Amino acid sequence: MSYFYCLMKIMICASKHMYNLIPSIKEKLESQGHSIVLPNCFDDPMLEERIKKDSPDSHSQFKQRMLKEQEVKIRNVDAVLVMNFEKHGQANYIGGATFLEIFKAFEFGKKIFLMNDVPNNIFEDELKGMDPIVIEQDLSKIV
Repeated sequence: MSYFYCLMKIMICASKHMYNLIPSIKEKLESQGHSIVLPNCFDDPMLEERIKKDSPDSHSQFKQRMLKEQEVKIRNVDAVLVMNFEKHGQANYIGGATFLEIFKAFEFGKKIFLMNDVPNNIFEDELKGMDPIVIEQDLSKIV
């Protein structure tokens, strides 16, 4: 009888504009024995934009719900993998929601993996202070 051993349970974090890159990364990580948790709204990345446009009053309630959902997800994983690729000319992009996911992982003592270097942005010092592991797009470095 063989047993499947899960190395780590990892939540993927990324800008919704990078969600199209997640399936191939998820597949590679799963082939290495990891279990993957997908980001909020993975199945409908532009849901927030529609809510913001159609019902601005509902947008803050939506954001609150998403923040609570991400907390539960992060609490129940071993690590987060941040897909910080270029977005609109900004290298290694990390936006506000992803920054909050990283911070929550830091608070819970989870491993934090960045696909690329810490971006040169308003969060740079805080990100460095959370001591992420930069894997330089090499998924085999996730251990």
